[in-house]
Amino acid sequence: MTQPYFFAGEAARIEALFRAGLELLHLRKPASSAEECGALLEQLPPFCRGRIVTHDHFGLVARFGLRGVHLNGRNPLPPPGFAGQRSASCHSLEELAGRKREGFDYLFLSPVFDSLSKRGYRAAFPPEALAAAREAGVLDGQRVVALGGIRPELLGQVAAWGFGGAAVLGYVWQGDPVGRLRLLQEAAARL
Repeated sequence: MTQPYFFAGEAARIEALFRAGLELLHLRKPASSAEECGALLEQLPPFCRGRIVTHDHFGLVARFGLRGVHLNGRNPLPPPGFAGQRSASCHSLEELAGRKREGFDYLFLSPVFDSLSKRGYRAAFPPEALAAAREAGVLDGQRVVALGGIRPELLGQVAAWGFGGAAVLGYVWQGDPVGRLRLLQEAAARL
């Protein structure tokens, strides 16, 4: 996931992440304009754009050939007739269970661990609640992605709880992004 603000050299870092094996990037800049996001996307080669999901300014999807949209409180509905990839964030296990029936390609559940990018944003789920969600099939090893405080040493626990993947923000951007991505990839390969 991108930082919520723009910074110098961001497009080059995003491209480097994709070249290093990043599968998908969520463009999340809640205070931005469509023009600002478009300017960032214009700096990226086409192979990157098709692997980006936007949280805002859904008109950018068709303009730049983006992968899909992420629904949230600011943008709760996809554009009319939209047939691309759809994702959303959930902040409770009850919300997750309900949204799984709505046909999303995948859903984020957060915060799973204490956030690295948002001060005071603490883990919302006791380990026993996540284990019970796995037993109940709410976490089924497929379409639910863990978000919040993800670091390489926690990927084994993420998998054990039945998440189908992990999304990162703070860990990757608080250092060398490509180096941090490689550490995550190495940890995932050991699972």
